[in-house]
Amino acid sequence: MTVRPADNASRPAGTPDASRPAGVPGMDDPGTPVTRDGKRAAAPGASVRPAGLRTRWLLAGIGAVLVALVAGVSLGPVSLPPGSVAAELLNLLPGVHLDSGLSEREIAIITELRLPRVVLGLLVGALLALAGGCYQGVFRNPLADPYLLGVAAGAGLAVTAVITLGAGAGGAITGLPVTIPLAAFVGSLGAVAMTYGLGAAGGRNRSPATLILAGVAVSAFLSAGQTYLLQRHSDSIQQVYSWLLGRLATAGWHDVRLVLPYFVLTAVVVLLHRRELDVLSVGDDEAASLGLHPQRSRYLLIAAASLGTAAAVSASGLIGFVGIIVPHTVRLLAGSSYRVILPLSMLFGGAFLALTDVVARTAAAPAEVPIGVVTALLGGPFFVLVLRTARRVLT
Repeated sequence: MTVRPADNASRPAGTPDASRPAGVPGMDDPGTPVTRDGKRAAAPGASVRPAGLRTRWLLAGIGAVLVALVAGVSLGPVSLPPGSVAAELLNLLPGVHLDSGLSEREIAIITELRLPRVVLGLLVGALLALAGGCYQGVFRNPLADPYLLGVAAGAGLAVTAVITLGAGAGGAITGLPVTIPLAAFVGSLGAVAMTYGLGAAGGRNRSPATLILAGVAVSAFLSAGQTYLLQRHSDSIQQVYSWLLGRLATAGWHDVRLVLPYFVLTAVVVLLHRRELDVLSVGDDEAASLGLHPQRSRYLLIAAASLGTAAAVSASGLIGFVGIIVPHTVRLLAGSSYRVILPLSMLFGGAFLALTDVVARTAAAPAEVPIGVVTALLGGPFFVLVLRTARRVLT
């Protein structure tokens, strides 16, 4: 994508160009003041805010995760003192022995019930936010979402099929704890594979928009299949929608162990290639001139983000808007380089979803509000704001 002169005609000198990410070789903003008298060379980053991750933002992200961890474990039907909870969490570290003053029953509530749920929320939120930031960079679209490539529709159809057909078998299939997560995982990856196959029909010169359109088509097709199954098995609608609205309810550490390997793999691959997203954002021709293979990098990043999203969906159901809210907030506050956006999105995304789960558990206590409803209430207005500020990108 090349920048048209009209896009920057009214931009004052010295104002950063949003289409040219900081830190890309040869792409410094022409309006940035640079010494040209030949007496001295300008130090890198002297006139532009450094694109690297600043320590204060990293500490803020870690602090947000710790606050979410303590708040998520402390709040619930049985409120526990935050100080005692923090002491008990520190006791989980090797060589630490503190007197938290909690009873054995309260300790069991922390370690066996609440802590696994909070950790799962941290992992799922981090995956969704990381995937959202990755998709926005790959597609150069600020409205890109982790469910963009049909992940939600594929998972929804697979889970609906398992629940409705399993109910006909006497519940023997859905009674297994791994059945629904496995179905969601397989359905998500299957939908992504269909999207890739349909998008590949565009040939070697296909644009990023080709995959977006393919994802829309695949989502429509799979959603129609899900609607048909629900119509034929109306007695299973409540159970299906309970999963579709998203939840972090977990019995022990099983779901955490299920998601953790995919979290590690996705995080490693995406973070190791985060610099390439800055290069891809200037367009394929420019990226190729800088020594990058655009298509190879794009598909590697999409595959890693889709794998992480599928793992998150398999454990938590469909939780929307995390991949839009968090990366955009980080971009507005901390900088536009993906070297900053992606690691901070992981930290703040995990904290955001863990704290949202606290709201879902306590807002209508003793009942629980589906966490997908809470994120939708927060994400709807945010989406409108992003849509208004992204009009030039969409047109």
